[in-house]
Amino acid sequence: MKVAITGGAGFLGQVLARRLLAAGELTGASNTPEPIDEVVLFDTKIPPMLLAGLDGRAEVVTGDVADARRLREVVDRDDISLFHLASMVSAECEADFDAALTVNLDGCRAVLEACRARDSRPRVVFTSSIAAFGGLAASEVATDSTKLTPETTYGTTKAICELLVNDYTRKGFIDGRVARLPTVVIRPGRPNAAASSWVSGVFRERLNGEECKLPVDPGTRVPIAGYRTVVENLVRLHEVDHRALGPDRALNLPALELTAQEMIDGLLAAAPGPLGPVSFRPDAAIQAIFATWAQHASSDRAIELGLLRDSGLAEIVAAYLEDFGTGAQ
Repeated sequence: MKVAITGGAGFLGQVLARRLLAAGELTGASNTPEPIDEVVLFDTKIPPMLLAGLDGRAEVVTGDVADARRLREVVDRDDISLFHLASMVSAECEADFDAALTVNLDGCRAVLEACRARDSRPRVVFTSSIAAFGGLAASEVATDSTKLTPETTYGTTKAICELLVNDYTRKGFIDGRVARLPTVVIRPGRPNAAASSWVSGVFRERLNGEECKLPVDPGTRVPIAGYRTVVENLVRLHEVDHRALGPDRALNLPALELTAQEMIDGLLAAAPGPLGPVSFRPDAAIQAIFATWAQHASSDRAIELGLLRDSGLAEIVAAYLEDFGTGAQ
């Protein structure tokens, strides 16, 4: 079978590709395990050394995720599964509303339509976000049945795409699954345009001996999950029998709920050696975005389906150091 990953050149896309190639098989349209003979990493730009460490089954394809014709060229087999990770991130969406609609909404529909054109009802795993919640859910516990009332453009696009995945599944066009991601840590490299970029910085910069500039109040609570666990859960969600999911295909991924201060203190216990300092540099725009996001999310349904939760910060930090060490840029 073939597996396509939109946003494949991104951090999670690359980790997912390696996980799939190592596994060697997934449940296919036949509802039985099928060997993976092709993994396509689809993205707008290809960083150097993207294919380093990947075998001959991996292929890189460039294109615009909103380009319906290009997507159909990628989704060119009936024996295919697709992981839709491509997206503009939170602060980018707030800054450019029109681009957010093009990439996040038109892109999602192009993906779904390309899969709909196949005769096999492909499995599609879409990465949504807890930013799809908002309003009262920002302070209460958001469950899988909490009404989606996002208060950011990013969260709104994710919520709309969740509904589309449900309806395309209801119509029998795809076999959709939606993972609402918490903030994923620890991402290597430099900070990006995501409002949550500082969360990885709390760990990454300090492990590198650099200053972490905290843009939010230290009491800000954030659900987080390690990247290894998130990728494992995306694969596990793909493998869940469709009968166990029911009509609502979206679920909250398990997460640890920590304040920024708890992350700062937790790293002291989890990491060896000296750490960089932390300074409070308030950013009203970022703090305002976080004020609308759910701080507590129930993942009971995901746990019942066999998805995983990190044991703690020590596990997350150890994985990052093993994979990237300090000084990861």
